[in-house]
Amino acid sequence: MAYLLTAHQYGKAETRLVRIYRDTGQHRIRDLNVSTSLRGDFAAAYLDGDQANVLPTDSQKNTAYAFALERGVTDIETYALALARHFTDDIEPVSGARVEVDEYEWERVRLAGGELPHAFVRASPEVRTTTVTVEGRGPEQRAWVLSGLRDLVLLKSTGSEFAGFLRDRYTTLAETDDRVLATSLTARWRHIRAADDFDALNASVRRVLIEQFATVHSRALQQSLWEMGTAVLAAHDQIAEVRLSAPNKHHFLVDLSPFGLDNRGEVFHADDRPYGLIQCSVQRDDAPPAGPAWDAPGSFAG
Repeated sequence: MAYLLTAHQYGKAETRLVRIYRDTGQHRIRDLNVSTSLRGDFAAAYLDGDQANVLPTDSQKNTAYAFALERGVTDIETYALALARHFTDDIEPVSGARVEVDEYEWERVRLAGGELPHAFVRASPEVRTTTVTVEGRGPEQRAWVLSGLRDLVLLKSTGSEFAGFLRDRYTTLAETDDRVLATSLTARWRHIRAADDFDALNASVRRVLIEQFATVHSRALQQSLWEMGTAVLAAHDQIAEVRLSAPNKHHFLVDLSPFGLDNRGEVFHADDRPYGLIQCSVQRDDAPPAGPAWDAPGSFAG
């Protein structure tokens, strides 16, 4: 019996990086978590322990810091593209690079006299994300860009129902034509081409997602995700595909009748586990192939 080394990669996970711009009296902050992963001619490192072709993960970390100063962080997609192209263009054994960046938003502290120029407060648990994959170098080089967000917490107190579902011997859930619908949304979208302004595009996608959740009457969270995804594609022709993942954060009406109280949809128990997990991908019928865009280091640990 023979053994083969097949897919392999290595990198530096979760480099915490804060870039502060001090060029004006109003400081600006970009707070990032950067992970890099390289693919290429590294078989000898695994088979023989030969590190001659291995750029240390510490060097990848240092590159992330240096690029934040030298190149700046106008937006996380452009920053990630610059990093990935550097690794594939300038490091000979590297044939492909993947850079994942999370960004945490900060807002300036506001007092009675207005905004303070250099004091900040975390905006919300929501996280902006990007994943950039680059393969090859020179004229044959290809790049794939994903943008996204996670932990976007949404709730509407009516305008949602769940009825007419399949029943079996274990079904106890009652049908309802009026329920609380809440979720912590993860959304990721694949670009057909690079945006002129990723910040503006991402803000627009976020706005479309929220508007659709809020205004479309939901017969099921599945339908809500479909409406959200199609609305994003309709609004932005440079986006090929949207993937959505939404845990159904259940809110159960509390029975207060033992206390002589009539609870008419006003007091709920918010249950965090177990929860339904609803997911889908919405794609244009003429979308270009996704290639390795959705591959992830986590696939090795699944």
